[in-house]
Amino acid sequence: MKSAVETLNPTRVRLTVEVPFEELKDSLDAAYKKINQQVTVKGFRKGKIPARIIDQRFGRGAVLEEAVNDALPKFYTDAVNEGELNVLGQPDVDITELKDGELLAFTAEVDVRPVIEIPDYSGIAVTVDAVEVSEEDVDKAVERLRERFASTAPVERAAADGDVVTVDLEARVDGEVLPDGVASGIQYTIGSGELLDGIDEAVIGLEAGGEATFTSELKGGAAEGKEAEVTVKVSQVSAREVPELDDDFAQMASKFDTIEEMRANERKRLENEKQYDQATQAQERVLDELLKLAEVPIPEKLLADEINTRKHNLEHHQLGQMGLDLAKYLEIQGKTEEEFETETKEQAVKGIKTQFILDELVNKEKLNVNQEELTEHLMRRAQSSGMSPDEFAKAVVEGGQVPMLVGEVARGKALAVVVESAKVTDTNGEAVDLRDEDEDGDGDEGEAVEAAAKAPAAEAAEAADSAADAAADKADKPEA
Repeated sequence: MKSAVETLNPTRVRLTVEVPFEELKDSLDAAYKKINQQVTVKGFRKGKIPARIIDQRFGRGAVLEEAVNDALPKFYTDAVNEGELNVLGQPDVDITELKDGELLAFTAEVDVRPVIEIPDYSGIAVTVDAVEVSEEDVDKAVERLRERFASTAPVERAAADGDVVTVDLEARVDGEVLPDGVASGIQYTIGSGELLDGIDEAVIGLEAGGEATFTSELKGGAAEGKEAEVTVKVSQVSAREVPELDDDFAQMASKFDTIEEMRANERKRLENEKQYDQATQAQERVLDELLKLAEVPIPEKLLADEINTRKHNLEHHQLGQMGLDLAKYLEIQGKTEEEFETETKEQAVKGIKTQFILDELVNKEKLNVNQEELTEHLMRRAQSSGMSPDEFAKAVVEGGQVPMLVGEVARGKALAVVVESAKVTDTNGEAVDLRDEDEDGDGDEGEAVEAAAKAPAAEAAEAADSAADAAADKADKPEA
């Protein structure tokens, strides 16, 4: 077999392949055998029909077509390997010559990974938010704790904002009670906005036994979107009571004995959250700067496939679970279809560029993934998917997705290399240290920063994986 490679553009090549006919022998034998099992000829036992009879009855062309389709994947793969090509997607194959007993010649056009020059990233500098926790932040955190431990008690007075009322509802459209427009015993916190528009104004001032009527647009059911006349009857008014901010509350709501200790713990927790956010911000902004530095040609077909994959996943998985279609989603987001198309394309381009650059960095830096790193990443992915680690691991192995996970971890490590060399300062002008362990050795800061440093890197790389995986799946078996 002889093959030659012609570069059409930075992301696409044409292979020209010539195969001596004798190299088709095994595929021709297999074609005759397959046809033998599929046809019946009077006077011959099934599977024992001579090749010359098959040629006479069904045509030599049918045999050649079967043999060529069987042999093409091997010859194509051999040519790819000989040319040391990193192909993406399924090739477009054209049989240019087929001389029975002499020669098979074909061309195959296919996308390839572009050659990328990794830029000097040592000068990357980014600014991130400072880690600052105010007394007001701590007050709000403690107040949220108080709300979690709030209780309710019935009161004999008119309902007020913040009270919990038990109500019965009846909705009418055009004077008719809706089949699904009656509900009883609903508990509603006034001011929460969790029910119909207008209900707060209707129930405030009502005591138990009181009722009122208001008009509201229905948010669900058979008459969704229609204006309805809603009658609300209050059966009970309850006041919410939050515990006092004292040591007794601290002991009830936490493992601490005093309110001061609990507040100090809330402050530390908020600091850890902001350190995590800061590390995440550093990852994202360093990646953005890296992408600006590198020239990365994008294969057109790969980009189109990635855009279609993103749209499909949004429409048929994410929106489907929420009971929305694309039109309603765009209305909620306040976007036009053109804006959505532009945004989706930009995200797809960024995802593909990210994967190409980080993969090149993995090779350049000779980064490897050990079992501990892979297991840790698998646990994190399992948690985000809502599956148990065992279930997720089984699905990954059965789906042949282990290499994909290894790639995600490797790309995360590649981005970490870039982040470590970058200059990161906060909005106060202070240098940000993204080391794994903090200086006082208590480990809290280190855990938050280390976790943030790993997760965004992998997530950034995962943004492009669906495109590459889909392309790889299609690359296995070309057809004439």
